[in-house]
Amino acid sequence: MTATQSIATAFAADHDRLDGLFGNYRKWKRSDYAMARDYFKEFKFGLQRHIVWEESVLFPRFEHKTNMVNPGPTEVMRMEHRKIADRLEEVHRFVQKQDPNSDQEEQVLLEALLEHNQKEEHVLYPALDRLLSDEEKADVFTEMEQTPESAYKVCCGQQV
Repeated sequence: MTATQSIATAFAADHDRLDGLFGNYRKWKRSDYAMARDYFKEFKFGLQRHIVWEESVLFPRFEHKTNMVNPGPTEVMRMEHRKIADRLEEVHRFVQKQDPNSDQEEQVLLEALLEHNQKEEHVLYPALDRLLSDEEKADVFTEMEQTPESAYKVCCGQQV
């Protein structure tokens, strides 16, 4: 992500990147589990990073600009993030056991992500692009770049 992109463009592209990683995990999990596991690991850390960026960088700016905190759209999105994280961990338990039979859990995760991403891509991100100045948007990307890996590179309850 670069400071010259809109928030909507950058975050939608990250959604697409994450979707591709998860798709590759699903594609390879029955024929090359080592490769599938690598895709899942990158997906897991990427999704966790994406959520950290939203909750620590984007949501506070949205709340500040709109004065919509509790109740507000970011409160709902935080609750959805918890549900997504729970679904992610359900799939992760299968990955840990090298069990490719997680189709049902994957589908539940995909559905949660699709619904959530639609809200972000059609409401939150465009609103932030309208509400923030170019300088404030640049600050968003700088802050994201400075997010330490320890904030999102967590697996099995431990820092990786």
